Amino acid sequence: MTTPDLGQIEKKVRVKFQNPKLLEEAFTHKSYSIEHGATANNERMEFLGDSIISAVVAHWLFKRFDSVDEGKLSKMKSQIVSRANLSSWAEDLQLGQYLFLSQGEEATGGRKRESLLGNVYESLVGAIFLDQGFQIAQRFILRHLAKKKRIVENDFKSKLQEVVQKKYKTPPLYIVVGESGPDHEKKFTLEVRINKRILGRGEGRSKKEAEQLAAKEALKALKSA
Repeated sequence: MTTPDLGQIEKKVRVKFQNPKLLEEAFTHKSYSIEHGATANNERMEFLGDSIISAVVAHWLFKRFDSVDEGKLSKMKSQIVSRANLSSWAEDLQLGQYLFLSQGEEATGGRKRESLLGNVYESLVGAIFLDQGFQIAQRFILRHLAKKKRIVENDFKSKLQEVVQKKYKTPPLYIVVGESGPDHEKKFTLEVRINKRILGRGEGRSKKEAEQLAAKEALKALKSA
């Protein structure tokens, strides 16, 4: 694997890092650090970036939709900060090609996996914040929020339920196949199955988020079948 050119990321995000090591850490997946005996990976930056994105999105929604109640604002925020949406922003910037991955993750398509793309977007935001401060990180996020088309409700689980019920006359089954991380930062991996056949797999910080990602993958699989 060729070493990712992190200088290209600086051009894409319009930020010149004072400390390039922060950028390198933001793109280092845990699997790569384990394989190469390194100590740093992007999980802590993910945690930081997640909080910053949530704060920026909440403030943006509060100002933009001044007549919308708390319940609706919460729902809109959940959609925007979802793994599916953040991964689409990561795809816009082609962040997957710059990830440092283990050979195993590389071989199984990690660069295109939604969970990894959403995570690296968060860790990138964390790195920008640590290197440049809140205002620059906020400006980076607002560039994506300016695209109104990104604020759409994606209830993949309901769509899958409808498709599967019609085709197989039985509802899809969601099964937790993995849990990792400390209690305050749990990650769940779920599979969605129909008649013991695995249709999709998703990873998220909640079972609900993982279900949505698994359902999205299943819908793609059924469409291409």
